[in-house]
Amino acid sequence: MTDYNLDLTGKVALVTGGSRGIGKAIALAFASKGAKVAITFAHSSSSAEQVTKEIIELGSDALSIQANSSDFNRANEVVDEVVQKWGKIDILVNNAGITKDGLILRMTEDQWDQVIETNLKGIFNYSKAVARPMMKNRGGSIINMGSIVGLTGNAGQSNYAASKAGLVGFTKSYAKELASRNVRANVVAPGYILTDMTDALDEKVLEGIKEATPLGRAGNVDEVAAACLFLASDLSSYITGEVIRVDGGMAI
Repeated sequence: MTDYNLDLTGKVALVTGGSRGIGKAIALAFASKGAKVAITFAHSSSSAEQVTKEIIELGSDALSIQANSSDFNRANEVVDEVVQKWGKIDILVNNAGITKDGLILRMTEDQWDQVIETNLKGIFNYSKAVARPMMKNRGGSIINMGSIVGLTGNAGQSNYAASKAGLVGFTKSYAKELASRNVRANVVAPGYILTDMTDALDEKVLEGIKEATPLGRAGNVDEVAAACLFLASDLSSYITGEVIRVDGGMAI
């Protein structure tokens, strides 16, 4: 009988956008199970330093690298730096993302381009960069952070929904291309998750979201991290090309 566990000892993980919110929770979850964790951040070096400090306090090794996920060449540099430091990459979480909300009649070209460049091109950049090292290592798990908005759409978020819907198609195609080398690719699609960015929402908006969610509450970042931990571990060794919703049933 297979000995199933969530142990990531000896694994190397790269989490983009890992300095706060969901990305931070994922990085710490991986470290708590023994993985060496590298994170990227776009702006806040102090937040990134705090995360690396917490990873080290968990008894693991950490690395933080400033990078914009939309920069193709920088993605290759980041992956090279991680491989040079630890010899490989076993897990990639494409978490970096932004929103630039607005109704389509008012949305600017720049708002559209920024979201697509960061949320969708960023997935391509890092997934392509890790492909060769993972294939060489004959194994790997790529986890792309989607959203239920990419499955259901949402008024005022056509750019964000398009980026997250595109991410699903990309992941399924990538999974088919690299499956023969035991490289898996899956999507985690959160619903409404409490983060620093959502704290400013009006109470009436929050109540409306809760009412629309069968479980009757918002989710938290640790619940998203738990799904990523499952997909990063051997527990999901026969799962690829899948979309796992962490949404309290909102998209049922």
